Amino acid sequence: METGLGRVGSCSKEDQKIYQEWFNFTDSDGDGRITGNDATKFFSMSRLSRPELKQIWAIADSKRQGFLGFAEFITAMQLVSLAQAGHELTSDMLKTEINDENIKPPLMEGLDTLVALPLDAVTSIIDGLKRLYIEKLKPLEDTYRFNDFVSPFLTDSDFDAKPMVMLLGQYSTGKTTFIKHLLGCNYPGAHIGPEPTTDRFIVVMSGPDERSIPGNTIAVHADMPFSGLTTFGGAFLSKFECSQMPHPLLDQITFVDTPGVLSGEKQRTQRSYDFTAMNLSESLHSLRGHDDKIRVVLNKADKVDTQQLMRVYGALMWSLGKVLNTPEVARVYIGSFSEKPLDEAAAGPIGKDLFVKEQDDLLADLIDIPKKACDRRINEFVKRARAAKIHAYIISHLKKEMPAVMGKAKAQQRLTDNLEDEFGKVQREFHLPAGDFPSVEHFRQVLNGYNIDKFEKLKPKMIQAVDDMLGYEIPELLKKFRNPYD
Repeated sequence: METGLGRVGSCSKEDQKIYQEWFNFTDSDGDGRITGNDATKFFSMSRLSRPELKQIWAIADSKRQGFLGFAEFITAMQLVSLAQAGHELTSDMLKTEINDENIKPPLMEGLDTLVALPLDAVTSIIDGLKRLYIEKLKPLEDTYRFNDFVSPFLTDSDFDAKPMVMLLGQYSTGKTTFIKHLLGCNYPGAHIGPEPTTDRFIVVMSGPDERSIPGNTIAVHADMPFSGLTTFGGAFLSKFECSQMPHPLLDQITFVDTPGVLSGEKQRTQRSYDFTAMNLSESLHSLRGHDDKIRVVLNKADKVDTQQLMRVYGALMWSLGKVLNTPEVARVYIGSFSEKPLDEAAAGPIGKDLFVKEQDDLLADLIDIPKKACDRRINEFVKRARAAKIHAYIISHLKKEMPAVMGKAKAQQRLTDNLEDEFGKVQREFHLPAGDFPSVEHFRQVLNGYNIDKFEKLKPKMIQAVDDMLGYEIPELLKKFRNPYD
């Protein structure tokens, strides 16, 4: 398809039809004018900064009418598209001819879900979850600042992303080699050696050709689920990159290669970003609540003989029991995941047979991940909805405990210091399971940066909407897309 030149403010009939649908959706009172309040909600979906949106409004509303008509709305949307493509915005753009490809309708996060068909007309479970999130769950999260305390808001790319497998371990345990072994080749940016070679987080995913993309670039890609990583700052993003290559396995799964977990404080501080923990046990502690997603691989097992392997395996299981703190036995896969042939002299015939079976089991487990992706997404969505409800109860309870006029600072300090007791009150009042409550220490740490008096009171209608979603709408959604012959 050939591309031509066009001016900002003019568009094809196809684009005009899209803009008309967006305009009608945004114009809440139907008067043919988009005012500041309507624009603030709608334009925030572009994920542009406030100064950029201010400039877009100023250029589009060149007559200073205080509103956008349909023609001005088209201009604003095309300016948003140009800003997303990295162009510098100036008023001269209205007079300049620009490549048609750069003034196509912009990416508006979540808009397709909002203007889509009603819930009873969605065409997949994931589309239904997106719509339920935008309509029912996100308003509750936004009102009670769930994104600041627990987890960032979900985007469309979070729902559409392929399952991810992250590899954690000390340096030179074979994490990068493991990915190479599964893919049958090196990925762009892979470094393998006995010293700590991987010094950054590398997302290995499917792409049309082999290339590496810097972290700051992929963090602003609307179609990639990494926008939440911007909260870790530029130091982290400079040590984060995406490695793309065409591969059938990557069409189903995305791998995340990580730096080796260092054991010393001095080594950790020399990294230009704060890696979450100093050692592997602390990393595993931070994964509590996600035990069902953890798989343990005892790699390079062919480097020891059978007797030594039994001792290493026993020591590993004992250590895992202390770290994971669960009565269930963690599944440990034993093998040597590299392109080199097995050291049969050390492993022996029994070891060789064991390693082959263990590798087959692990590969079967990995291949099974995409099959369970939809079920896992539903499970995580329901967990998030329950966590958001409990968070709303906690925030509104703290607000209720604040005095109306005098002594607010002392009351806030008392509530923060006695957070465990306040959690207990919420649990008893609303009959909630204690295990579903957040970490007291983490909650207190975030709470210290807020004025409790500014929090919202409990809004029963919002809670009821989430209850209806969990009790009726999600079961109906699953029922609609079950096997028609059941």
